[in-house]
Amino acid sequence: MLAVVSSHAPIGLEGELVLVEVDIRRGLPGIDIVGLPDGAVRESKERVRVAIRNSGFTFPADRILISLAPAGVRKEGASFDLPIALGILAASGQMGQDRMAGTMVLGELKLGGGVRPVNGVLSAVGTGLEAGFTSFLVPRENLQEARVLGKGRVRGINSLREAAIAFDAAGAPDESTADSFRRPGEASESREERVLAGSLADIRGHDNLKRALEIAAAGRHHLLLFGPPGSGKTMSARLLPWLLPRLTREEALVVTRIHSVAGVLPPGEGLITRPPFRMPHHTASNEGIIGGGRLLRPGEVSLAHHGVLFLDEAPEFGMSLLQSLREPIEDGWVCIARAGSTVRYPASCQLVLAFNPCPCGNMGRDNHVCRCTEVEIQRYWRRVGGALLDRIDMRVPLSPVRPAEMCEPPSPDAAKRSQDTVARAIRIQRERYQGLPFSRNARIPPGMIDRFCPLEGKCAAALTKAAEAHAISSRAFHSVLRMARTIADMDGQPDIQECHLTEAVRHRRYGDSDYFWTRLSA
Repeated sequence: MLAVVSSHAPIGLEGELVLVEVDIRRGLPGIDIVGLPDGAVRESKERVRVAIRNSGFTFPADRILISLAPAGVRKEGASFDLPIALGILAASGQMGQDRMAGTMVLGELKLGGGVRPVNGVLSAVGTGLEAGFTSFLVPRENLQEARVLGKGRVRGINSLREAAIAFDAAGAPDESTADSFRRPGEASESREERVLAGSLADIRGHDNLKRALEIAAAGRHHLLLFGPPGSGKTMSARLLPWLLPRLTREEALVVTRIHSVAGVLPPGEGLITRPPFRMPHHTASNEGIIGGGRLLRPGEVSLAHHGVLFLDEAPEFGMSLLQSLREPIEDGWVCIARAGSTVRYPASCQLVLAFNPCPCGNMGRDNHVCRCTEVEIQRYWRRVGGALLDRIDMRVPLSPVRPAEMCEPPSPDAAKRSQDTVARAIRIQRERYQGLPFSRNARIPPGMIDRFCPLEGKCAAALTKAAEAHAISSRAFHSVLRMARTIADMDGQPDIQECHLTEAVRHRRYGDSDYFWTRLSA
């Protein structure tokens, strides 16, 4: 007897529909799985055999052939356990299969018959809805995630027996289990609010830094913070997401889908509503940052989509890894090409780098002596690479805060005004770029710079003079214009003024020459 159960293979962001076909015929008892299964899928036959018996069903003493179609797509992971088990039960006549058409099934089985959560459920539901599926059977812990799209009938189950009952005449997948769960997004909001506790009021002194954080958050400009240890680089970068507004629903769906595919969405969580903040350690591999590996999973640059990717002690990450970030931060996509397969993940993130101004870290630090030579300092900065540095819009030097400033009381009102200014500037940008494939000033393509960043004669002359004085590149020229557009939006000005250009150049000038350390040694 033949039974067919629909499932999903998490390949890339969208994935692939998979038909689990189970045929039981006479012969020596055993299970054969075909259709390019990986090790986890091949091992499922042992989990399925024990789970069926421990759930009170009878495992057929016949020859069982399981085909995972399409046969040319590699099947990976344990999410096929539950559809395989249901297919065996249906093919052996222990449950009905007339209601299985139009339903997608996902889940990993425990030996006792319970069901474990799996990765990529949101991607599977999205792909299933596009293919015409109306019902979904998922592990209970993935229920919130499966319902964030607000479409289709989704049921969460705890065990194989419960899944089999769901396909009986009175138990088709429905929303009867929704009452015991919170609305999608509630759990994620409270968890992320705890992570983002704090504000710009926690930063003492550093007026230039606070202003730079506002501009970076308002226009999503890439940021470099450099200064001696203890000057506030890491704390400031961690506070940047506090300035960012909540994600729109479209942005939240994409971010949640990426986290689901990567397997970092906590069980029971729903929609991610806050911009993600990712801070990988400097020992991370290229695959961990960019993505890839055996399963072609998204990396940190994609997990930070619509959020912040913070690389602390950036020169320690290695030249090759840092240079591989150039295309993602400029294009907003990562294309991972391997022999036989290519996947594409969104990677429109805001890159923040932080490191010391010199190898010893003492340059610019009172009562400390920097013994680094100019050659050593230049070599240290070259570890970041000029090509990547040229793509960083803002460069902010930091010095340790004076003790008197550390004792000053916080200013919550000023921090709230900063947050309101950023929110207002972002609203202006979203209205201006409505209908275009970008929504922030940092993403204005070169071909549209003249349209959105026009300059009058006096401003053009001032920018030309500044560009010649600092020998900035063509990319940096456009970067200054984009920053000036953001500063004008923060001031509520429809046109870019000379003061906006002057401030933008001031935030751009460090790092391209010896300006900073020659000024300190003068």
